[in-house]
Amino acid sequence: MTSRKLYGKDLNEFDELDVDDLLTQLSAEELEILSKEVDPDDRFMPPDQRCNYHCDRDATGPVDRKQLIEHINKIAIETPDKPDPVPFVAGVVRGKKWIAPEVPVVSTREDEGVSFNLDAEYEQALGTASEEELVDLAAILGFHSMMNQDQYHASLLNKQAVGLGWDGVTQGSKVKPLAKEAPNATDVEQSILKVFDDDRQTVDLCLNNITLTDDQFNRLFKALEANTRLEVLSLSNTGLTDRTADILAEALEKNSTLRILNIETNQVSSNCIVRLIKSMLVQKNVEEFRASNQLTAHVLGNKAEMDITQYIEQNPTLMRVGLFFEFNDARSRVATQLQKNIDRNRLRRIGRAPRNLTAGYILKKDIPKRERAEEIDSYCRTAGLVIAGYYHASQDVSEMSPDVVSQKICEKIAEYFPNACLVLVNNRQLAKQMTQSALNVIQFSDGKWKVKDKENLKLLPNNEAAFNSVSSLIFDKVYKDVIDFDDHLDDISQDWLNVALKEFIDVHS
Repeated sequence: MTSRKLYGKDLNEFDELDVDDLLTQLSAEELEILSKEVDPDDRFMPPDQRCNYHCDRDATGPVDRKQLIEHINKIAIETPDKPDPVPFVAGVVRGKKWIAPEVPVVSTREDEGVSFNLDAEYEQALGTASEEELVDLAAILGFHSMMNQDQYHASLLNKQAVGLGWDGVTQGSKVKPLAKEAPNATDVEQSILKVFDDDRQTVDLCLNNITLTDDQFNRLFKALEANTRLEVLSLSNTGLTDRTADILAEALEKNSTLRILNIETNQVSSNCIVRLIKSMLVQKNVEEFRASNQLTAHVLGNKAEMDITQYIEQNPTLMRVGLFFEFNDARSRVATQLQKNIDRNRLRRIGRAPRNLTAGYILKKDIPKRERAEEIDSYCRTAGLVIAGYYHASQDVSEMSPDVVSQKICEKIAEYFPNACLVLVNNRQLAKQMTQSALNVIQFSDGKWKVKDKENLKLLPNNEAAFNSVSSLIFDKVYKDVIDFDDHLDDISQDWLNVALKEFIDVHS
């Protein structure tokens, strides 16, 4: 142990002394002197209790901060500067001039470097490798800084080596010019006429990057009010303003076929965006709405975001919204409602049939929870019916297989009804002019899902009259009037059995 000394005295002999005992031996005067010598490092103590100096004079009165500052400034101005004992002379060095010390030169040898102990096999392979092979090896090992970009990408793509080997300078390659996108060649006037004439072929109208006049906007939106064919309308970067967007909101309140609306990169204010989303509550047919990157509404504001959130929560069909929400509350509530709408439109169920049949009527239902199934189960027992299958319609048009949720539910149904079927809707075959059935039926047998023989299955009439009837119902959008069990729970006055809808289908079939 090293010796500690203070004023020539060894301090190790005081290690075993008790500080409290020493303090009890001091008098009040000695304690006061000791307190003045100690400067506690405690930022929570007032400054007048931490400093060594304590003024003993009585206070002359309350502190006037303004008067004190003026007094300090007056003293600073009136106090003369102390003369410099050595006057300044230009070009004369005063004192010792500082000279930077010489940096020692470290001697290096050419043979010095990092040494690796490699096996003889690796030593021979690397010693005889060519420069191109070493470049490829560096690219494989991820040594990007040892080569330029062209060499690295050429090695990854197994192309011929380029550049100057290890001596090549790492630099960016020349950017390959891309051909400019062709301008939108859509004829605006002709498109407005097609929308006005309710053209059967005009289902998707894209006017992006075309500057429209107010008169063209007015005629387009007036034509949209009575149109029954148009489903997708894109008006990105077209010069849309609040004045013409109000007319669009009026058209949305009357149009019942539009599913996708895009008005990004325009000059629509946040209040007008609220107006547009509110207008979608009338027909409830718009599924996707995009309105981001507005020149006058980069930030919507708290009030606008709360209003938009409120209207979206009342809309059961809107599934995608292209807007930037600044506040987490609005963003979270909108995302929750959109996911609920997606789930509601994605999952469909449920088959019901008499006990002596293998399949029956197919109804549009959401997956019930345990407490929701009690009413359905009670109804089936009273009517002599049984849950006979599961109905699934995927949101993705290209998806033709049941998901995990559908399979698990139908397997559970099959435990109580061995002949249960899983009915899938072929979205590609759904059209306003149907020529073949859009239903695929599979059964769970021997631990596998097998396609049921269509020749022995008569779920629906497979004739021209049935196809025309389904096509007419799709054209009239009758499916929007279906009441699922969630709607019934929200409002028990709504009939989840859809008796009125079934009678309407029977009359018009």
